[in-house]
Amino acid sequence: MKHAKRLHSLMFAALFMASLPSWAVVDSVGGPAVLELNFQHPVTEIAREIYTLHTWMIVICLAIFIGVFGVMFYSILRHRKSRGHEAAKFHESAAVEIAWTVVPFLIVIGMALPATRTVVSMKDTSNADLTIKVTGMQWKWGYDYLDGEGQGISFLSNLSTPYEQVVDSNIKKDDNYLIEVDNPMVVPVHKKIRLVMTANDVIHSWGVPAFGVKQDAIPGFVRDTWFTADQIGTYRGQCVELCGKNHAFMPIVVKVVSAEDYTKWVDARKKEMAANADNPARTWTLDELIQRGQKVFSSNCAACHQANGKGVPGSFPALDGSPIVNGPKARQIDIVMHGKNVMPAWGPVLSDTEIAAVITYTRNSWSNKAAENIVQPAEITAARK
Repeated sequence: MKHAKRLHSLMFAALFMASLPSWAVVDSVGGPAVLELNFQHPVTEIAREIYTLHTWMIVICLAIFIGVFGVMFYSILRHRKSRGHEAAKFHESAAVEIAWTVVPFLIVIGMALPATRTVVSMKDTSNADLTIKVTGMQWKWGYDYLDGEGQGISFLSNLSTPYEQVVDSNIKKDDNYLIEVDNPMVVPVHKKIRLVMTANDVIHSWGVPAFGVKQDAIPGFVRDTWFTADQIGTYRGQCVELCGKNHAFMPIVVKVVSAEDYTKWVDARKKEMAANADNPARTWTLDELIQRGQKVFSSNCAACHQANGKGVPGSFPALDGSPIVNGPKARQIDIVMHGKNVMPAWGPVLSDTEIAAVITYTRNSWSNKAAENIVQPAEITAARK
């Protein structure tokens, strides 16, 4: 009977295990490892210093623990009352007072000096080879390359783990589940990278353990940090400040590449940005169109209509308060594309994006408050047909 119950229990356990998902958890390249108890492998000098400091702090604390409790337990066992010992009667011992003041002080100084040196080094962002603005937002990261090779590159980095993996526990997870992105930050190896941090909504925090970097991104404030990776590879982190309900879905991925590969990436990225800049299928935001439209207006329209939109009485009509600009946008699109009276046809001269941008700019500038205040490039493309 006893053996039958045991067999039944084993069969139940086997069936239960068989019902669980069959995939195995593996180490994440550049991210956390299975059953990892210590810090991630450091790939920057600061991260190595942090690793060494952590190890020595643990050793010091362990030595203090063993020393204090060793003496205490030795005294309890060797000088207990049952062995005929009596408690000593003394107080106000100058030697003891000096010892338990000086010894901890020396220990604290011995721990504080190397830690202070590392903290000071962490804040030295001077002489950077590349400066990248990092903007935290709910719930993604924005990267703007401000200085150095790649200046002008800008993109958003979002979680790329499929939504089905998040909501369905029966679907096999990727090796980098919840720590993979569509657009990783790319930087060259052996170069000092300065990160300028801010946020546009709530407090976030950018951290990559392998770099020894963790810096809060605070709305309305600009803070900075830096790293110099000395090993090519992919390194992962996450937002480490509770920033809302999707805080767990805000990973960080940094690809460290050779100088040659970085130059190739910069060239490819700039070509992609140039191609997307005038892509008529792209949906632009109102602010993007106004910003682009102001440049188009200054270059092509301001000479006649004036920068203030007042025009030249008797020669060129005012756009400020114009019934055409504030009316249905189809009429203004037709005039800009095909011209009217002395106004030339801009359709053959400007791209779809430029025409959409300049019309949007005029409908949102000066005293104009058009009901149809935004024109997308796709509308210009449709009007050409």
